[in-house]
Amino acid sequence: MRAMILAAGRGERMRPLTDEMPKPLLVAGGRPLIVWHIEALVRAGIRDIVINHAHLGHRLEAALGDGARFGARIAWSPEGEALETAGGIANALPLLGDEPFAVINGDIACDFDFARLPRAADALREGGVLAHLVLVPNPPHHPQGDFALREGKVIERDAQMLTFSGIGLYAPALFANIPQGAKAKLAPLLRAAMGAGKVHGELHAGRWMDVGTPERLAELDRLLSAL
Repeated sequence: MRAMILAAGRGERMRPLTDEMPKPLLVAGGRPLIVWHIEALVRAGIRDIVINHAHLGHRLEAALGDGARFGARIAWSPEGEALETAGGIANALPLLGDEPFAVINGDIACDFDFARLPRAADALREGGVLAHLVLVPNPPHHPQGDFALREGKVIERDAQMLTFSGIGLYAPALFANIPQGAKAKLAPLLRAAMGAGKVHGELHAGRWMDVGTPERLAELDRLLSAL
């Protein structure tokens, strides 16, 4: 299985930290955020990793190279201008292949076991499922949540709402109608697939954080440094 780490965002809420540093290279617990993901993917046996970039992408490539020192094989998907989540994934499809692939937001921190994703991929291959999302309990800064989970399927609304973690497994067909190089958001694609019952999911109750502000980065640094 291949995985993609999304690293093209500008990180406006992180300024001024991201004025001269791409957000995934910000350090918490002694490692850049993106390195935590790479190492976790490699531990799960997922070594072929695609990373997109736009803002200060040359610094990401210089810092991570081909991934060999992490035991990974990194392929780069540069974007002259950030293409949004679905646009960035569609742009990278030639590097991701024809099989289901994992996608992880570069600006989250999570102890989810990525080894669960290859097992979940069977439903995408065999059952016409287009996506498998990892959901988490709503954090204080996002109390309304994003989606809901009912009997293993992700739906738009229910009494118990949850937050999309930024970790997902996708069939390439989900992005088939997005031209390469076009901007496109992920949520409309997911909602359309949910309406057809083609999005599965699971709840992760462990550690998760959207590292979206300097304050949350400092909090994460304290947490990881204490491990």
